[in-house]
Amino acid sequence: MNANIRLLCMASALLGAAAQAADLAMPEGNGKQIVQSACVICHEIDPILRSGYDEESWRNNINMMVNIGAPVPKEEVENVIQYLAKNFPEKPKPPAVLVAGDVKASIEEWPVPTPGSRPHDPLATPDGAIWYSGQFANVLGRLDPVTKQIREYKLDPMTGPHGLINDKDGNIWYASNFGSHIGRLDPKTGKFVKYPMPDPKVKDVHTLIWGHNGMLYFTAQVGNVVGRLNPQTGEIRLMPSPTAKSRPYGLVVNSKGIPFFVEFGTNKVSSIDPDTLAITEYEMPHKESRPRRIAITSDDVIWLSDYARGYLVRFDPASGKFTEYPSPSGPKAQPYGITAVKDVIWYNESNAKPNTIVRFDPKTEKFQSWAIPSGGKVVRNVSVTRDGNIAIACSGMNRIGLVTIQQ
Repeated sequence: MNANIRLLCMASALLGAAAQAADLAMPEGNGKQIVQSACVICHEIDPILRSGYDEESWRNNINMMVNIGAPVPKEEVENVIQYLAKNFPEKPKPPAVLVAGDVKASIEEWPVPTPGSRPHDPLATPDGAIWYSGQFANVLGRLDPVTKQIREYKLDPMTGPHGLINDKDGNIWYASNFGSHIGRLDPKTGKFVKYPMPDPKVKDVHTLIWGHNGMLYFTAQVGNVVGRLNPQTGEIRLMPSPTAKSRPYGLVVNSKGIPFFVEFGTNKVSSIDPDTLAITEYEMPHKESRPRRIAITSDDVIWLSDYARGYLVRFDPASGKFTEYPSPSGPKAQPYGITAVKDVIWYNESNAKPNTIVRFDPKTEKFQSWAIPSGGKVVRNVSVTRDGNIAIACSGMNRIGLVTIQQ
């Protein structure tokens, strides 16, 4: 019995009670019965009752659920979408605040082939391609920006690819967020190699980055660990985060080869001893802060997207000083994917409508921003191309894109 079927069978025992509870809260309409019977297989009804999306976003969400096993008959998919869009419409989001400036940039986007893929992490590679992890379609995708052609590489069911990184030989490494391994794809042959976690409970490998010593460092969010993979031997070492439920998330390496990561479950940023994996935590000034992604400039200053409070945060590990800058679209803007290009910070406001790409110049401390044409609907990570542009993945729009910067 495979993992999908086992999950469905286990959940079906609770189906009757869940459906009864849902019946008390859900409006009548064509599609209600399918929602009650199919959606509660994998989760309680409460997430639906609390949700609110426009029709396009509901379509994307339903396709994602079907991709990972939700038993919605093909002929009923459209009824479910229309039912949810009518009864659970999009909730108000903070309007994007666009800041004018002197820098010129353009944004181009491309739909990915599989509906409901939830493209998660983009990866710009030295050959000019843009890769992406199709988390809910269990694929790795490669876009050639010249020909506009996308090729998908199918992974095992319930892999849930997340973070991506390439190596000097052109292999693509991925983190298995649903599974319990790190994988490596050879694009020339299409063959995969898996490196399983030594602890099978670590099923949510998250972000990957190369150390100066040739080791691959990674975070595992719900597993609450960081780790190191030796690509020569396949050996993996794990180190628990000192703070319980700290949810290790974004990850960078400084000029001295020291990895730094953020703890999304709390208000901390931490460093990792590259040899011993010992973790040193630095507490941010506000208890409410929840740093999600992380970037670094050439002076080894760390930049954080404070998702919970709507701030861009500068952290200097040498002095221990934190400096905060309110994001243009306000405290509910939910800053997310972030990077540095020529020591200038670029990031996404993932809850503004539409989503924005924000530029912050540390020298002048000035912002500038652009609206994502499709609306974006959550850019979870970004990647810098060989030309100094920015690859993005728009999870809620099932697209990948490119921010071209004209200096």
